[in-house]
Amino acid sequence: MRPFRLLAVLSLPLLLSACDSALLFPNGDIAARQRDMLLIATGLMLIVIVPVIVMSLYIPWRYRASNKKADYDADWNHSTKLELVIWTVPLLIIIVLGAVTWVGTHLLDPFRPLDKVTASQQVDLKQDPLEVQVVALNWKWLFIYPQYGVATVNELAAPVNRPIQFDLTADTVMNAFYIPTLAGMVYSMPGMETKLHAVINKPGVYDGFASQYNGAGFSDMSFKFYGQKKGDFEAWINNLKASKKTLDRAAYLDLAKPSQDVPVTYYTSVDKSLFDRVVGMCVPKGKLCMQQIVDINQGKMDAGKTIDVNRLTHNTYDLDAYGHTLEAQGATAPASNYKPHSDELKPDAGSNAGQGSVAPPQLHTN
Repeated sequence: MRPFRLLAVLSLPLLLSACDSALLFPNGDIAARQRDMLLIATGLMLIVIVPVIVMSLYIPWRYRASNKKADYDADWNHSTKLELVIWTVPLLIIIVLGAVTWVGTHLLDPFRPLDKVTASQQVDLKQDPLEVQVVALNWKWLFIYPQYGVATVNELAAPVNRPIQFDLTADTVMNAFYIPTLAGMVYSMPGMETKLHAVINKPGVYDGFASQYNGAGFSDMSFKFYGQKKGDFEAWINNLKASKKTLDRAAYLDLAKPSQDVPVTYYTSVDKSLFDRVVGMCVPKGKLCMQQIVDINQGKMDAGKTIDVNRLTHNTYDLDAYGHTLEAQGATAPASNYKPHSDELKPDAGSNAGQGSVAPPQLHTN
């Protein structure tokens, strides 16, 4: 018994380390129900996994060569009862797991507004949800509150027990919005709008971040989410309104430029059409929005005799060159015609990038 006691004592730090885990102990109804689905699925699978592990240890020990009392039948090859157990139990688990997953997936669809099934009793479903427009930029988060006409960078707040409706998009590259204590991860993509409905049930300060790698500033693309009482949230909104900064189209284009470790910034007013233009990829003046281009293709809109091609293109940034002068990140010669960043040239190296370097031989093959 001593080895088992030692194992139990050694496992305590691992078990206790999860006491502060937002995944296992969330403060939002949606995240809590997602946690429940995870635990149910894990428990169902353990019905098979635990007996298999126990038998894989017990059988070799029971029929070891030194145990002369074990009754070993070398001619045994079939048992109907055992076959029924082996096939019936996994089949029942799959049926139950499939039913739970199907129902839970539809109930917790990010596009589905909260209701009495997905929200706890303290949530007031009669009040209008808090609308937050989320834009993933390089490498920061922009949060617009259209109901209040304000916006923030890298800071998010919401009153407790009030439904929240997130409208998400991205400026240039696909990203993933994730607040573990609130709800599951939701992707944000350029030219598209995704949604997330959630609620925070307890005041506190929580972590939010980008959960998908997206370049040089990925590690700093995080923010704080404040769950606040109604009065504290109203005071926070009033603080934003006192910032005297305006987020118009010109200010947005400047903000959208790649930057790392961006401090929290408040905007007292926001262009009402800004989010729609970000989704339509037409923030710069003179650009045609995607819906306009679709209407032209479908014959619903007259484009005129000629259209400047610049009105149809989307402004992007050379993220590969960010922080690496004009060289692409991770590029290798000779296929890319760039010198490898970690390459050390030999004294007699030629002008062609990568040729005559100390790079591995496979980089010089045609």
